[in-house]
Amino acid sequence: MATPGEQPFVVVLDHLKAGFNVPKIFRSAEAFGAREVHLIGIGPFDPAPAKGSFKKVPARFHEHFDSCYRQLLEQGYRLFALEPDCGNVLNTTPLPEKAAFILGHEERGISFERADYPQVECLAIPQLGGVQSLNVSVAASIVMYEYLRQHTEV
Repeated sequence: MATPGEQPFVVVLDHLKAGFNVPKIFRSAEAFGAREVHLIGIGPFDPAPAKGSFKKVPARFHEHFDSCYRQLLEQGYRLFALEPDCGNVLNTTPLPEKAAFILGHEERGISFERADYPQVECLAIPQLGGVQSLNVSVAASIVMYEYLRQHTEV
């Protein structure tokens, strides 16, 4: 049975494609000490690319974003959706200890209207190139690293 990671942050995977990125994010979540990973609307996937991390990081499954949202708010989390056009830049935004980072589908983004969930804030990873998106597993790793940079002696 997986035990929660030593850091209080969580990662929320919102309708990601079930293949390659989900297990890679579990691998990074374990490396960065994530408390748990929430999976919303994600079907079965091959955990092999996680290199055993799927067994080490608790997974919480939800059919819809609403149940995950309510659960995390009740637990005192501040929720942040990663969006490339957000005015809040990751490396200049103070992250709370209990942060939940939401990563949306690789092509469609988050599955919900942010206006329906007013407590979800946005964060952008600063980028200099013309392509204003990153692979979702890379974006997850960057946000987890920034969390550790702000909260630990990395």
